[in-house]
Amino acid sequence: MIDPGLDGRVALVTGGNCGIGEAIARGLSAQGAAVAVAYLRMNPARHANDPGLPERYSVERARSGEDVAAAIRDAGGRSTAIEADLSDVAQLPAVFDHVEAELGPVEILVLNASSWLADSFVPDAGDRFDRDIEGVSGDSHDRQFAVDARAGGALIAEYAARHRARGADWGRVLAMTSSGRSGFPGEVSYGAAKAALESYVKSAALELGRFGVTANLVHPPATDTGWVTDAVEKSILASSPLPHVGQPDEVAEVIVFLASHQGRFVTGNVVQMH
Repeated sequence: MIDPGLDGRVALVTGGNCGIGEAIARGLSAQGAAVAVAYLRMNPARHANDPGLPERYSVERARSGEDVAAAIRDAGGRSTAIEADLSDVAQLPAVFDHVEAELGPVEILVLNASSWLADSFVPDAGDRFDRDIEGVSGDSHDRQFAVDARAGGALIAEYAARHRARGADWGRVLAMTSSGRSGFPGEVSYGAAKAALESYVKSAALELGRFGVTANLVHPPATDTGWVTDAVEKSILASSPLPHVGQPDEVAEVIVFLASHQGRFVTGNVVQMH
């Protein structure tokens, strides 16, 4: 039996109320980690009239992280939840304060939260899956970057400062990314924000390694978190080298590996899944 060495570690998972974030929270807990679920309930009306997104997508994103934390506790684990708007970086220290008070200092930081939107330089062409799309603008940039890039950098900074202040020598920074480095038509600001997040995480790998911290990103396959329609599934199966629609638990398994003792010498990487 391989021991991942996570028993008693403390993890903070952003966007942990549904989808991949929930699966990561449950996966880390199953290996003995105490897990804090940071979340922000999205207004179900935000995508309610979008013809290209199933109703399930909005319902899932409107869930409370308290439900996930309660399920972990019911299964015998340690967990807490805190609702916070990560686009307001002034709230971030309070998130860490809450986790420290309830579970202990954060050792595993998982950047999963996203403020996803679809925007394009040619929005009149429409989205290939009939989803609502808007033009790239300062507003679309700010809404996307506030969570996916700025909050990611600020969370790593808060994590690093507290890690060093207590003289810790073990840590993990893990983040979710996408196809931003090569451009992301139809999701332009989303791709750009993820490219920025990659730079933050790779910089963390280079700067924090001497303090025992590894930092990596996972680029999951197209994963069904409520947004996959029949048309999307058909496209995925036709284009993937491993014809497969990803499931949240499959992504969580890779995150758990990177957090584990077995992943101790893996840092500064983007792990590509298919």
